[in-house]
Amino acid sequence: MFIRVCVCALRRQRALKPGQSPYRALLETLELTNTKLTLQLINDNNKVRLLLELYRLQGNMTRVKINELKPLKPRFEVPDVLINNPPTEPLSLLSQDENGVVLSLGADSQWLIVSAKPFRLDIMEGREVLLSLNSRGLLAFEHLRIRKDTAEWVLNVVCPGWLFSPTGPSSISLDFSLPGVEHVYGIPEHADSLKLKTTDGGDPYRLFNLDVFQYELFNPMALYGAIPVMLSHSAQRTMGIFWLNAAETWVDISSNTAGKVRHTHTHIREKPNTPSYPYSDVRWISESGIIDVFIMLGPTPTDVFSQYASLTGTQAFPPLSALAYHQCRWNYNDQEDVAAVDQGFDEHDIPYDFIWLDIEHTDGKRYFTWDPHKFPQPKDMLQGLMDKRRKMVTIVDPHIKVDSSYKIHNEIRSKGFYVKNKDGGDYEGWCWPGNSGYPDFTNPEMRAWWASMFAYDQYEGSMENMYTWNDMNEPSVFNGPEVTMHKDALHGNWENRDLHNLYGLYVQMATAEGLIERSGGVERPFVLTRAFFAGSQRYGAVWTGDNTAEWEHLKISIPMCLSLGLVGVSFCGADVGGFFKSPSTELLVRWYQTGAYQPFFRAHAHLDTPRREPWLFGPENTALIREAVRQRYALLPYWYQLFYHAHHSGQPVMRPLWVEYPQDTATFSMDDQFLLGEDLLVHPVTEEGGRGVTAYLPGKGEVWFDVHTFQKHNGAQNLYIPVTISSIPVFQRGGSIIPRKARVRRSSSCMEHDPYTLFVALSPKRFAQGELYIDDGHTFNFDKQKQFIHRRLSFANKALSSRSPSKATLKTPVIVCSNVSGFHTQVGI
Repeated sequence: MFIRVCVCALRRQRALKPGQSPYRALLETLELTNTKLTLQLINDNNKVRLLLELYRLQGNMTRVKINELKPLKPRFEVPDVLINNPPTEPLSLLSQDENGVVLSLGADSQWLIVSAKPFRLDIMEGREVLLSLNSRGLLAFEHLRIRKDTAEWVLNVVCPGWLFSPTGPSSISLDFSLPGVEHVYGIPEHADSLKLKTTDGGDPYRLFNLDVFQYELFNPMALYGAIPVMLSHSAQRTMGIFWLNAAETWVDISSNTAGKVRHTHTHIREKPNTPSYPYSDVRWISESGIIDVFIMLGPTPTDVFSQYASLTGTQAFPPLSALAYHQCRWNYNDQEDVAAVDQGFDEHDIPYDFIWLDIEHTDGKRYFTWDPHKFPQPKDMLQGLMDKRRKMVTIVDPHIKVDSSYKIHNEIRSKGFYVKNKDGGDYEGWCWPGNSGYPDFTNPEMRAWWASMFAYDQYEGSMENMYTWNDMNEPSVFNGPEVTMHKDALHGNWENRDLHNLYGLYVQMATAEGLIERSGGVERPFVLTRAFFAGSQRYGAVWTGDNTAEWEHLKISIPMCLSLGLVGVSFCGADVGGFFKSPSTELLVRWYQTGAYQPFFRAHAHLDTPRREPWLFGPENTALIREAVRQRYALLPYWYQLFYHAHHSGQPVMRPLWVEYPQDTATFSMDDQFLLGEDLLVHPVTEEGGRGVTAYLPGKGEVWFDVHTFQKHNGAQNLYIPVTISSIPVFQRGGSIIPRKARVRRSSSCMEHDPYTLFVALSPKRFAQGELYIDDGHTFNFDKQKQFIHRRLSFANKALSSRSPSKATLKTPVIVCSNVSGFHTQVGI
């Protein structure tokens, strides 16, 4: 007997009523060691016991794990996402009675209160509640069991298209309450506003990696990636919740502006029951697995970013060229087409670094191959690009054509590396090549073998200037339920339902390792992925998938990228111009102007759309696009420095204004403008026929300079900016120094030895400060051999000084090229 789950699990969980929790803490089972507290919970309705584990982690974090005490079989726990076993700090018992226990969380008078009946956790600072678990009583843990009779498991809800689980329903749920919070963010990927909406009366936010055709906007539907991390923010504090579960997951959000904290324990102070007091409730539901949640207590946005980075790692530091412009479409037809496009950029004086080849470049959709008629001499093509110091990306998808004459398929099958179906045979589904097998990337031996296929002697025709794009890795199965893999497909001993959202991460992980290995560990990889999970930032870039050439899709690219940056994925972007349909010339220009200020800058288009290379829309539009791309190249030193910091500290490159101005409530819901680092504010023009935008310049007492006119504006104001089709509103913060390169050449590598120009924006509040970071731009020598230059810059009394972050200040003479309303430029660095 097999039982339908998935949507049924969601409906069962959402049918539970708040305030009726059957779970009770058995305080007599409490054990406290130097590393953790363990405690049994019992469901008084069915007498099933759970095991609660509490950990105080270094860096102001708390980990909560809940599993069955004696499961019928092991339940899946997510591997390979955490970069290590998080170091713990001792918990200390402050008090205990028949109602619960109080534990110290160390610094800042932080306590953790465990209440017995019903079971509940409260994390407090002083007498203020920061966060509560199970305060609404929605903890639910469907235990694994052996069927006794058919009627016991027959569900009243029919869920067509989904397969079955032999041990019955196994979903889990837990609610979190956030006093004083009305703004929550994160849980990408969704085509929605930056601030997450309440889901009362509607669908929950869904996290389940899917190949979605022409996705809807402002919808909580699942998309290509899933990162189960949510941030809460108020003027007083920023916190994060990391729900480490790779099964299909749903998140419900509700707000209560008249709520108050209720608790029987005398340590908790109740909040006033007034309409002005905000309150948010968040409920997580997953189809299977265990509850494993990390509570990141901040208190600042920077602290939360660092805390999350300590768990899952930081953004991979990309080659500098990957931050430049990428030209792509499905598909460039042949070697002659590639050469013609390459020459077109030179003829129109538009720089670019990468040209991309989609699936049609292969021999019959067999990855790691070339079409022998269209691309007979791939090394000649790559060498032609290398001679101009340019590069190529080819697509390598994880569905493998079932073909006995195809080496890749034969090796995977002979080694037993394919995902299996429930009967033990190789799982097969339909994708671009036709009938396809799906490598089991959860198997480390499979990943190692996949990585070895990128060696130059294995991937015939490849060279060191060729990098990789992993698409369709949700995985996409055209004839599968919701265009993905059946949930009862087997990855070793685990069903796909348990680990579905990990698949794309593993594909990118293995591919990135292959690019590193082929160079003997010297060169940094560049890998773009469509599917992702927590930790994917360690392996490369992502993009927002198959968008559409519409103004609303241009607008939504901003909050989508901002959401990704908040949860560790800084290297993100959207297809410039829109993948589906054909943009108007105005939309295309505005998209280039927006994309030039987003981290991953690539134009891409569907096979059936007209060609849209930048010079095909008349000389005026070509000039506008050229200028947008050249602005990107001029700022590459600043982009590179931001990614260096993202790699070292986990701070997002593209960030909402509230990250830098956390007490400015006017910024909390803004998602039509953004900051790059601390010092550049960008408000793209995303309205059709726009004649003006209103930008909010934050910071009382701050000044901001228009980077194009050097005009100075005061902070803490809404500034109306008249715009023309050539306008890209960008402002530099007063008191900052930003490095640029004024000589824009055909590619970023051609600019390697050109001088830097420092743009110094003065401030009445502080000396101008900035940085300059330089390394070779492509190897790991910056890390392994510490081969880099990193200087702290300051400008005061008409003198520029620089110092090493750990050494004494050195005076440097200044050559001032201009001084316009407090804006200086310095050349010759």
